Amino acid sequence: MPRPVEMASKSQSSNAEPVPFAPSGLMANAHLQSILTSSPWRKRRVQKRSRAYRENAERQVITTPHGVNLLGYSSRAEEPNGALAILLHGWEGSVDSNYLLDTAMALDAAGFDTFRLNFRDHGDSHHLNSGLFHSCRLEEVLEAVGKVATAHDGGPVFLAGFSLGGNFALRVARNAPAAGYRLDRVIAVSPVIRPKNVLAALADGFPIYEQYFVRKWRRSLMRKQRLYPERYNLDGWFRHRNLADQTSHLVADYTEFPDLDAYLEGYSIAGDYLAGLEIPSLVITAADDPIIPISDFQALPRPEALELEIWPHGGHCGFLANWRLESWIEQRIVSDLCQHLTPA
Repeated sequence: MPRPVEMASKSQSSNAEPVPFAPSGLMANAHLQSILTSSPWRKRRVQKRSRAYRENAERQVITTPHGVNLLGYSSRAEEPNGALAILLHGWEGSVDSNYLLDTAMALDAAGFDTFRLNFRDHGDSHHLNSGLFHSCRLEEVLEAVGKVATAHDGGPVFLAGFSLGGNFALRVARNAPAAGYRLDRVIAVSPVIRPKNVLAALADGFPIYEQYFVRKWRRSLMRKQRLYPERYNLDGWFRHRNLADQTSHLVADYTEFPDLDAYLEGYSIAGDYLAGLEIPSLVITAADDPIIPISDFQALPRPEALELEIWPHGGHCGFLANWRLESWIEQRIVSDLCQHLTPA
């Protein structure tokens, strides 16, 4: 039976052994997993299945104590179990990304109230703030998650994120106790660990990944420039054709960081960043992830609060079980969180 390449010891985890992710044939291919997870074929299926869930969601603009507005969608389960799951998407994704909607619907069906939070300038939210999104804007996400968490009446509050959203989720977990609010458990799927290594993997790897992000980021910044023409002139940025040059340009012109390396280190969770983690957290990733180097996960510290599952296959935020593009990961998340419904 397939097992994770690496898994937390029993002393670190109260979970039963997870149902293994065991794709067969071509579905074990990392590139196929990574591409199909965000594909239009899966999108059509997910959008159809989630229509009622999306239509019944309540649109909410969360205003943080520092005046930032973040857009989210709240959904109440028909048969609530008392718990709330807050979900964070990846870079240039949104609350309607395939993996986020599939996870939200699985949690909803299991009785969890859900809150899907857009980062600044993601989804239909570019107009809500004049400043540009960048990955070091932790404070506003920390505050928004805190407002949603403290508004929940009663049961446990969970946070789950994917890719860059997983990176944010772990940073929120690291900082939530000092911010004064409770999270009962955090799950990060394929999280960014050391951004510099991710940028290098995108530059040196299968070109389709970098092209995907270049195209989506370009579309996002064009929208921002149209909304705030008096503030942004990004014509020089649009001439760049790779993420490293694009990011360097934006860092120099629109952030407080002195250079690209300083910016990338600003949202790294490598080294000792997670050593003081207090909130129980589970990281799930694949050894064949073509975007996040597996060595970044293997080098993570292992505080008592951190559990790590590295599966042989799954690609980046993939974990698709079959050619119907049904995902294993949302069932893994539901299974794990159902074991933690009683607050510690």
